[in-house]
Amino acid sequence: MTARLQIVDPGILSLVEDLGRPGNAAIGISRSGALDRGALRLANRLVGNPETAAGLEVLAGGLVARFTESAWFAVSGALGTVRLEEPTRLGQDHAVPGAPIESHAPILASAGAILRFGRPEVGLRYYLAVRGGIETPTVLGSRSADLLSGIGGEQLSAGDVLPIGAEPSIEIPAVDALTVVPPASGEVTVFVYAGPRSDWFTDAGRGAFFNTKWMVSPDANRVGVRLQAVGSSDPAGAADSADAAESGGAHPTAGVTLLQRAVPGELPSEAMVPGAIQVSSSGQPTVLLADHPATGGYPVIAVVADGSLDVFAQLRPGQRIVFRHAALT
Repeated sequence: MTARLQIVDPGILSLVEDLGRPGNAAIGISRSGALDRGALRLANRLVGNPETAAGLEVLAGGLVARFTESAWFAVSGALGTVRLEEPTRLGQDHAVPGAPIESHAPILASAGAILRFGRPEVGLRYYLAVRGGIETPTVLGSRSADLLSGIGGEQLSAGDVLPIGAEPSIEIPAVDALTVVPPASGEVTVFVYAGPRSDWFTDAGRGAFFNTKWMVSPDANRVGVRLQAVGSSDPAGAADSADAAESGGAHPTAGVTLLQRAVPGELPSEAMVPGAIQVSSSGQPTVLLADHPATGGYPVIAVVADGSLDVFAQLRPGQRIVFRHAALT
């Protein structure tokens, strides 16, 4: 009998994601895929899947899912309480009904078991891999949902039933101990390369980009993360202003454009890539993520190094960022 994963409650936002559909920018299609690629890869390896297999990306918890048949699974990414409710305790020694499971470890669920994701304590997005992978239809070689373009599947809804693929040939790996770097809960350092339009900014503007402490605004999703200077009078940062002042990291930014332009006027639309940091006419930077538009009209001051890009999947509103130059290799 084919195993399936039934969505009882999708929570805030749950999506089927794999590593995306790169290589389609020429036809106006972004990569999409898991925001935290490292977390999805790890969860897949833990259950013996290829790293490219599709799993679930769960924003801020709330997902409740039921296994129709016995299946191995693993949870990675954000850290929080995830519970497995078994239909019976008889003969089950891998999980107690309703007990929290261990993250970053392969777990066996019996037929009828229910998985419940609590609110993350650290990070923002969980990743669920099921042995065999989620086998929804592919579009341009990927099962990923791209929320901006509408390509791929839509966000999951209660009652959706997701097919699980056949058992892979690789055995469940033996994991006695696993070194896992948890999502950052404080200030993070992000490495960037100079953007293609960094010359559109003054020396002072480029300096301010690196010397300013930025924070994640509430305006953040899979398309991009808008940033604001710590201590800004922008209403989006009001809840964080007292904390910013106490930290000594506040900047007197009210009415001041930190990222001053050397070239005025409009920029014709040009191609964008994940990690491009666009700066609006008001001087506010936005980091484009997996579901970004294929083109944009604001100058790109910098581009996030690929090794730092996954960080943005787990950043919470109000969390601080400092940018540093990435080493050229």
